[in-house]
Amino acid sequence: MRKWLFLSLLTSAALVLTLIETSLPIPIAIPGARLGLSNIIILSAVVVFGFKEGLVIGTLKSMLMILLTGSVMSFFYSFFGAIASTIAMFLAYKYIRSLSLIGVSFIGAFFHNLAQVLVASFILNNLRIFIYLPLLLLLSVVTGYFVGLASKYTTKQLKRVWNESNRSYRNGRKFK
Repeated sequence: MRKWLFLSLLTSAALVLTLIETSLPIPIAIPGARLGLSNIIILSAVVVFGFKEGLVIGTLKSMLMILLTGSVMSFFYSFFGAIASTIAMFLAYKYIRSLSLIGVSFIGAFFHNLAQVLVASFILNNLRIFIYLPLLLLLSVVTGYFVGLASKYTTKQLKRVWNESNRSYRNGRKFK
């Protein structure tokens, strides 16, 4: 039960970061270009809790964004991007031990952008949308680095808080 409380708080944090991100002007005129701030939370959840939990956060964040923005089309981009990046980040984190969280984040950003372009080409029924992919992938290097760097800090703090919560719970104390 406590784990799901933590996950709901992380989902809220991912949602707030997404709302902040959508309100920021992007100085680059590339359709679909975003910072991917919610991936900080999703990557941290994958590391601390596991694949299923990261997937739940990404999925719930995408679904809740529909309620807040009313944009059904954004849901498809967000949902499939979150699914692809979470799967990729989990596999990279689990099986490529030599990668740092920054490297894992690069992989997640790559697959997030690839999934979004695939969804856009399907929705628009136009393969020419792939012309944006190299630009998005170049941007994902920058955003992937930032998300990975922030995830290192967030993961460290999340592990500390989660471990303290577990110790307090086992000792019969209330969580501070």
